[in-house]
Amino acid sequence: MSNSHKTISLPERVREGRRFWASKPGEALWRAERACLGPACEALHGVHSLELSLAPSLTDMCPVRHALRWAPTRELAEGPATLVCQPDRLPLPDGCLQLVVIHHLLEVVVDPHHLLQEAARVTADGGRLVLIGWLPLGPAGVARLWSRHRRRWPWSGSWRGPGRLKDWLTFVDFETERIDYCGFHLPGAAPRNASLEALGRRHNLPLGDSFMIRARRRAMPAQVQRPRFSLDAALGGHSLGSATRLTRQSRSDRKIEVD
Repeated sequence: MSNSHKTISLPERVREGRRFWASKPGEALWRAERACLGPACEALHGVHSLELSLAPSLTDMCPVRHALRWAPTRELAEGPATLVCQPDRLPLPDGCLQLVVIHHLLEVVVDPHHLLQEAARVTADGGRLVLIGWLPLGPAGVARLWSRHRRRWPWSGSWRGPGRLKDWLTFVDFETERIDYCGFHLPGAAPRNASLEALGRRHNLPLGDSFMIRARRRAMPAQVQRPRFSLDAALGGHSLGSATRLTRQSRSDRKIEVD
């Protein structure tokens, strides 16, 4: 698929995603996912984080001091702390982030392998990578069986279960710490039932609309040193727009072949 197609289609997918997350069903699921992420996020400390998402920020409760967002174009940037770039070509140095969250984006990008590899590249040793995606066997997955649903977002994306993504994470040297499920509701109803959500979360049942994988970056051997850097300097003191991308040949450059 050509680069021009990716440039044109990704902003439109972002717009579609934002329309969904602004709807009542989308907002209800967003709140369930934020409640699922909260306990893990509140325990993380550090200087820099990045959220790759089509939805409002989920990590505003996180103690990480400098939180970056992402957008594919300047028009779609929601604030000055926004990286404007293709999501698989982040203008950031290696190992500069303590937390990276990929929220329902692997399902819609052209090359999810490269996106995950790039997220791995910028995550520091011991840093966390959180993947939030649609559960193929959940209520929303059942709705995808109807062809009319597959013509619109989010059902039009390519959904992958947590088992496959766990294999992908292993390949880029991440250790999966935990898999959680959220967005519990009856088919045809929005995830607003607090009792059902509490029950599903308590027993961590794989029956919700979405899943959350929390993974930790394994430490590199002591003899391999990542370069020191200042993220503000690398971004020219301003995140919005382009920046110099500092790279090195690393283990996250390997092509993921797991399907």
